[in-house]
Amino acid sequence: MQYIFLDESGQFYKNEHELFFVIGSFITANPKQLSKRFKAWQHSKFPKKLRYQSEIKFADRRLTPKLKLKTIEYIASLGVRIRYSFLRTRNIPVEYHKDGRIMTGQLYTHVVGEVLASYFPHSDTTFSIVCDHRHIQGIKKSEYLFILHSRLIPLMQSGSNLNIEMVDSTSNTNVQIADWISSSLASYLNKKPMGEQYFTILKNNVLGKGIEFFADQWGAQ
Repeated sequence: MQYIFLDESGQFYKNEHELFFVIGSFITANPKQLSKRFKAWQHSKFPKKLRYQSEIKFADRRLTPKLKLKTIEYIASLGVRIRYSFLRTRNIPVEYHKDGRIMTGQLYTHVVGEVLASYFPHSDTTFSIVCDHRHIQGIKKSEYLFILHSRLIPLMQSGSNLNIEMVDSTSNTNVQIADWISSSLASYLNKKPMGEQYFTILKNNVLGKGIEFFADQWGAQ
């Protein structure tokens, strides 16, 4: 059985500090072992005040640049196999705009579906996909899960089993790892300090290339 964990970094709205919206994910057959090892790293390496906190996000300002880099190195050493997608916020096409606003729910559902689809076809026939729980504007949770299920099942072998769920990241260490991955990749794409180093560490764990959406929109300025 294979497990995919997914999280995102950034916003769809234009921001001078974040030009890219990133979906980061990884696949593993050993989620319990992965979670246990990351927690052990947190308990031994993080500052005392953070060692037993339920969730430590990459963006936590109490983490030093050196510790962030060491944590990314540790995540890479765990053998996670990464796939990611991204888009330039200025390239969001007109079909995702309505009344002067971005249809964030439809856009988010689309990009998540496409990065998950990049894992298939696959030799395994049983998958569990775990996403961070978030509000999806204009789309009910049940509809979101149905759309993803409908997108992926045709790509799988006949008789395959697929479970997709949204969980609170504070209760799922592997979703927190996905946050570290997506945020590291966003740092690289947005040319933030240490971004190049993060990507250099993670690139050997990346399956294929990152998927850029809407690159040809408006000339990809």
